[in-house]
Amino acid sequence: MLQPWERILLFQWHNVHTPLFFSAILLIIMVCKLGFHSSTRLSKIFPESALLIALGLATGLALTYILRVPYVYLHPDFFFLYLLPPIVLEAGFCLPTKDFFNNFFTISLFAVLGTLWNIISVSCLLYLLRGLFEVEKTFLDLMLFSTIISAVDPVAVLSVFEEINVNKLLYICVFGESLLNDAVTVALYHTFSSMLKIGPDNLETTDFLVAVVSFCLVGFGGVIIGIIGGVLTSLLTRFTAKVHVVETLICLICPYIVYLTAETVHMSGILGIVCCGVLMKPYISGNISNKSLITVKYLLKGLSAR
Repeated sequence: MLQPWERILLFQWHNVHTPLFFSAILLIIMVCKLGFHSSTRLSKIFPESALLIALGLATGLALTYILRVPYVYLHPDFFFLYLLPPIVLEAGFCLPTKDFFNNFFTISLFAVLGTLWNIISVSCLLYLLRGLFEVEKTFLDLMLFSTIISAVDPVAVLSVFEEINVNKLLYICVFGESLLNDAVTVALYHTFSSMLKIGPDNLETTDFLVAVVSFCLVGFGGVIIGIIGGVLTSLLTRFTAKVHVVETLICLICPYIVYLTAETVHMSGILGIVCCGVLMKPYISGNISNKSLITVKYLLKGLSAR
């Protein structure tokens, strides 16, 4: 039987423990960022990204060995469906368009040929060392694994670049490559997955032709969906002059729908939302009010934790 104080003060920890932990972690991160930027001495010793990496490691160790909380689990769908879209949208929305397209050939060279080189070199090296594995794997299995680990995401590098103000050409090449290489790896991942389902011994010439077409479709399909979403967002914001309260929501919901739509049809959601952000930026800047535009910019900055 419950005590009188237990009937007055209920403690339902199991209902809120996961969102409470994530909220507390985000609050700790924000406090640390405030302390880091308030101190001139810390920024001279190490960059902000190093602080956040150390903070994440310390939080994980504290949850595991001190608080002994084994059930805080970051599901991959939570990251790909809720955390990744605002980060990529902010990257596309704040993309220096002129510098990006002036160096598009160089960026594409790094994103396509560089990623292919990573995948082929890693898979060949693993194939040469296949005798060390306890489980026998085919070369196609190793290609699929190499595709997963070959997409370089230089978030920490870009953060350091921003702090030390590196050469603009270097920054835009690294930044652009990090955006486009995901489309290459997504396309190759779906291609190799389909081949594995068919079976390496059952592959025919038509399967390779379908793989090439699928590779092109994943990338260009994401771009087309992104263009459609950008046009739709731009058109909708033309009619918000009397309803300013919905302008920010339109600028966030439409790109998010683009991302989900592209992922639904196995296209590159990252390319889709980036193209949507790049295309809609100059149009919504003239369509929506200055307050809504500032809200969109700072909301994206906040959601992407930059």
